[in-house]
Amino acid sequence: MNDGKLNLLDVKNPSIRTLHLTWFAFFITFVVWFSHAPLLMAIKETFDLSEQQVKALLILNVALTIPSRIVIGILVDKFGPRHVFSGLLIASSGLCYLFAFADSYETLALSRFMLGFVGAGFVIGIRMVGEWFPAKQVGLAEGVYGGWGNFGSAAAAMTLPTIALAFGGPEGWRYAVACTGTLALIYGFVYFFRARNTPKGSTYFKPKKSGGLEVSNKKDFYFYLAMNVPMYIALAVLSWKLGPDNLKLLSETATISLWVGLVALFVFQVTQIYKVNSHLFTDPQPVAPAQGYKFKQVAILDWAYFVTFGSELAVVSMLPLFFMETFELSAVTAGLLASGFAFMNLVARPGGGYISDKFGRKKTMSILVAGLAVGYLVLSQIDGAWWIPLAVIATMCCSFFVQAGEGAVFAMVPLVQRRMTGQIAGMAGAYGNVGGVTFLTVLSFVDTSTFFLVIAGCAGFLFMLVQLLEEPEGHMTEVLPDGTVQLIEVN
Repeated sequence: MNDGKLNLLDVKNPSIRTLHLTWFAFFITFVVWFSHAPLLMAIKETFDLSEQQVKALLILNVALTIPSRIVIGILVDKFGPRHVFSGLLIASSGLCYLFAFADSYETLALSRFMLGFVGAGFVIGIRMVGEWFPAKQVGLAEGVYGGWGNFGSAAAAMTLPTIALAFGGPEGWRYAVACTGTLALIYGFVYFFRARNTPKGSTYFKPKKSGGLEVSNKKDFYFYLAMNVPMYIALAVLSWKLGPDNLKLLSETATISLWVGLVALFVFQVTQIYKVNSHLFTDPQPVAPAQGYKFKQVAILDWAYFVTFGSELAVVSMLPLFFMETFELSAVTAGLLASGFAFMNLVARPGGGYISDKFGRKKTMSILVAGLAVGYLVLSQIDGAWWIPLAVIATMCCSFFVQAGEGAVFAMVPLVQRRMTGQIAGMAGAYGNVGGVTFLTVLSFVDTSTFFLVIAGCAGFLFMLVQLLEEPEGHMTEVLPDGTVQLIEVN
């Protein structure tokens, strides 16, 4: 496997087998996470929900994933992907059942909010795949993992309405959602017994300290703190959106309490980050280039995922309903057509990773972000007068650039600093969810055409940021438990 090629059919190869085990675990998390999207009309009728309550469910679905991806990233680096992925799948099954058999909007909203935690599953596999594949293959391998796993949202859109109809009655959606919980429960045990954290004879590197990213200098320390602020702003805006002045899901007291809690959580996180990096202030020793990294790299990848995956989250959540209302289609037909956006994950995300491996991270990301901007400009023009097949083609073309861009982002994440891959992936992943919350919040204030234009504008700004990205080169240095040093190629 040193020729840079991957034979995905060679399941006797432990690396390929691990890749398949892991992308399918991620696939299930996305089926669970987006099980509500193609069934929204039925859920709306069951609970007689208003349009604002439906939009609240969409926002709640991605909210908890912001902090949970940070938490999961820390846990993965500390305990390993095998235990964390298995535990996440098993725990999410119970939340699935709670959502499926909710008897009030409050229970429905709470369980949907808690199910946002399953969206953090993506972070786990990034570290797992990074452990099993070398630098010349990691982009494609991460692309296969992310792309085929992300297809879970399309699979949910294509199958769950049919399963709901098979159970019959207006509440068949409940059994369709419950089926996804059962699948997660079973596979959680399968993954625990079949997966392994590293190839035989390899060391699983862990951060020297837990609680925050290690940075290389004081400037990056303050930069890191600043990059945490948008995540808390997104959660504060979400609390306000759900409060008495808007959706009225939270009381004024509850909203203020959440804001106070977010401030306290931010202060706590700052103290944890300082503990991890206190040596920068007490005993500032220069970090060897091979052992350090520029936090600028992480920040650019964060914002890249904000636009790429953030927009995908928002669009996947609203697209079935958009097709239903724009073209007056049934839930099943609209779900199938809307699945085209996520369907492209099968080829686009691996394609983005493969192109990055071959032609460079920066150049690839620049081209894909430019295409993404144009794609959303085209989607902003769709209305009821469009020929439906043309609307689907435009959706899939835009989707290609979105998901290939995601593949390009995570083709680079494992090459920044290996022992902290989980945390770096967690932060980038969290920014993807900040993007999802941001864009869905924008959608709650504007029409769909303006919504797509806003995303296109963000992509234009991202294009300028990507020009500051630096290609990884040379080697990273990792210190083994016995004190010996190992060089890891990053180009």
